[in-house]
Amino acid sequence: MPISYYSEDNSKETNPDEYFMRQALMEAQRAGERDEVPIGAVIVCQGRIIARGHNLTETLTDVTAHAEMQAITAAAQFLGGKYLIDCSLYVTVEPCVMCAGALGWSQISRVVYGASDEKRGFVRFAPNALHPKTEIVSGILEADCSKLVKKFFKRKRN
Repeated sequence: MPISYYSEDNSKETNPDEYFMRQALMEAQRAGERDEVPIGAVIVCQGRIIARGHNLTETLTDVTAHAEMQAITAAAQFLGGKYLIDCSLYVTVEPCVMCAGALGWSQISRVVYGASDEKRGFVRFAPNALHPKTEIVSGILEADCSKLVKKFFKRKRN
């Protein structure tokens, strides 16, 4: 039976990638509310969100507390194992090299991100960091994801 996805206004969402990216955007907003860089992530398995995460680097005083790392840890705990085969990560901004390495070790099946990160993204610095079988999808709700981060840094600069 196909899974139905609903957007915030309760209308039926036809694109699961957009639905799950909206969920990641909600996590990013939670990060922003804590004065963290607003990046959010969710991990999906069999059409269900099994883990959520957002940046906590300032809150935890931990440079490794990226949204993806939080979500990877939560998903592994949920599944009871370190491999995220048959799972998809949705993250609002392209993962950094550290996160891409962790995703590679997890053998996650798909990585879906919104906005590219030309300064720190893995595509530029370590394009082979993910597992060879991992599918990469980029540009999902890119404008919304990018706008959130740009707004945060503009506010920080003023």
